[in-house]
Amino acid sequence: MAEPQDLSRAEPSLARRGLRLIVELVRLHPGPFAVSVSGAALFAGGTVVSSLVLGRITDQVVRPVFATGDLPPHSLWWASAAVLAVAVIKFAGMILRRYFAGMTSERAQVSMRHRLVEQYLGLPLSWYQRTSTGQLLAHADSDTQMVSEVLGPLPFSLGVAFLALFSTVALVAVDPVMAAVALLIFPALALLNRAYSRRIERPAAEVQAGVGRVATIAHESFDGALVVKTLGLSEAERERFSLGARGLQASRLRVGFIRALFEAAMDSLSNLGIVAVVVLGAFRIQAGAMTQGDLVQVASLFTVLALPMRVFGYFLESVPPSVVSRERLAYVFDEPRPERPDHLEALPRGELAIEAIDVSFGYQPEAMVLAGVNLRIEAREVVAVVGSTGSGKSTLCTLLAGLATPLSGMVTVNDKPMEQLDPLDRTDAIALVFQESFLFADTVEANVDIGGQATEAEIWAALSVAQADRLVDELPAGLQSVLGERGVTLSGGQRQRVALARALLRRPRLLLLDDATSAVDAVIEQQILAGLRADLVTTTVIVAQRVSTIELADRVLYLSQGRIAAAGTHRELLTHPGYEALVRAYEEPAR
Repeated sequence: MAEPQDLSRAEPSLARRGLRLIVELVRLHPGPFAVSVSGAALFAGGTVVSSLVLGRITDQVVRPVFATGDLPPHSLWWASAAVLAVAVIKFAGMILRRYFAGMTSERAQVSMRHRLVEQYLGLPLSWYQRTSTGQLLAHADSDTQMVSEVLGPLPFSLGVAFLALFSTVALVAVDPVMAAVALLIFPALALLNRAYSRRIERPAAEVQAGVGRVATIAHESFDGALVVKTLGLSEAERERFSLGARGLQASRLRVGFIRALFEAAMDSLSNLGIVAVVVLGAFRIQAGAMTQGDLVQVASLFTVLALPMRVFGYFLESVPPSVVSRERLAYVFDEPRPERPDHLEALPRGELAIEAIDVSFGYQPEAMVLAGVNLRIEAREVVAVVGSTGSGKSTLCTLLAGLATPLSGMVTVNDKPMEQLDPLDRTDAIALVFQESFLFADTVEANVDIGGQATEAEIWAALSVAQADRLVDELPAGLQSVLGERGVTLSGGQRQRVALARALLRRPRLLLLDDATSAVDAVIEQQILAGLRADLVTTTVIVAQRVSTIELADRVLYLSQGRIAAAGTHRELLTHPGYEALVRAYEEPAR
């Protein structure tokens, strides 16, 4: 689901939002930005001085040569030295401005990505369930990149301010009338930018939203490739992607058209200024108000102003998309993270008992999945959770693992509230293995030992308990065999066993198996459970469907409509009509 984009709501002007964004980005890395602005100021000063030098050379070197035909050596030397000195100053300013402007932009982009990832990691599971993967990818890629785009031309644009100031002083010193012509350009530029900003904001927002839509469609198509191929939906998916791509193309063409008009107007503005200066300057020279050197100096200032004004225009172009991208990121940054207590408690070492006290939970407040659940699982106890589809078994495992917070009630581990436990301690001690096993497109070793801290012997031991050692040994490169995307080169049961080995490598003290062996045949499943009892000191919760698995549990919890309808041994629960009917249904396929 894409986040809402309500551009019609009352909000500060684009200029104010752009200024807030710039201040936010500059505060991330003020040092390189300050050096870059200093370089821009140095370049601006050198540019104005170069026009003064040209004017002096015109009056004191070029005109005398045309008048007398004689060029004194000392005039050539000082003119060459002056031009060289100005060139060195401008070169130094340009290097400082460009290098440190790029550094500021790249560092700001990295900082925004780090902040985004940190926020991603801290958000609750429920937020991910209502946000599409395509949007998450668009935020991490295009939005974070677009946010920092405004910093690239910013130092040069600030250099335009220095250039305008220095040029105005120089122009007033040469001729106040010519200075007035120059000063007319900047109000015209402001009006032009205002019109541009009003027209570009909504199309820019549509472009960024379109990127998210296309990314979402592509991700869904890739992720559901098997479904698409099986049901023959290739043409439908191609049309769906084409529709999103055409919409993105149309939005980008609108933005490109508006930018093209703006850039053409910017170029025309500076060129018209030069024409006006030349025409007016001719009359001023004829009237004796200025010399030819003064006109060369003024024309030179207008010429050198053309490129900075174009860069300033690029800066103005980059503000609306950057602001829009920052507001899209605000959807992530403004999402409240679960509150953590000021003092986090360490999880005691040793065996773990877990308890749910009057726990209620729902992914939507009006549709509760669990309601008033009370249970206690003692240390080293093996408990089977049984229930029909939609009864809340997976949700219960998610809550017991601490991946979601109950809407009411609490989950405790060794009588300590889950929310007060150190997250690192909790994840080290509690392992949840899902029915849908996710494997990375990497080696078997990297999939089992994600942290890269275990020895090879420890990896093989975990694979052995998960009954995956033989299948790994039979792979072409053993532990170094590369698995396909999501482990596609393995069967469903093989993927489940590798994922189980990944959890067992940490030697968890609380192991939650959410139908994690459903694709494994019954014989191997019995061997896995026997290995867990023999080799691991752990409290185990198993979401089970096979009667043979249920019978191995110390106790069974029967879930019905989000509540624990009955608890006891398998034989004891056979007297419960609902449980007895469910178990008989489990047995039917075996007959």
